[in-house]
Amino acid sequence: MVYYSEIAKSDLRDILWGLANWKKHPLSYEHAERYVEEIRFVCDSLGYKPIHFNSDYEIHRKYGEKVHIYKRTNTTNWYIIYNVDEKGNIFINKIINNYLTHT
Repeated sequence: MVYYSEIAKSDLRDILWGLANWKKHPLSYEHAERYVEEIRFVCDSLGYKPIHFNSDYEIHRKYGEKVHIYKRTNTTNWYIIYNVDEKGNIFINKIINNYLTHT
């Protein structure tokens, strides 16, 4: 089962708002909704992944032990940061893109 923290839920809302109001290239609200739905689909599929990778970046480790990278485009990656309990439940804590991830 996949669960979302309040922070992760807020991240999805913020991503939707940010895409629809992006100064450089705003997306239509419908396009932005589809984009966020695709991120959510990836998040929801984490419970079916046989391997979970450890978080490498300090900013990621702040939010969880595991990370899944959703490569959206050649220049944009979304990092889904989460923990897994002993029953295999996924607890998504943060969703952040590569523009906010620094080494």
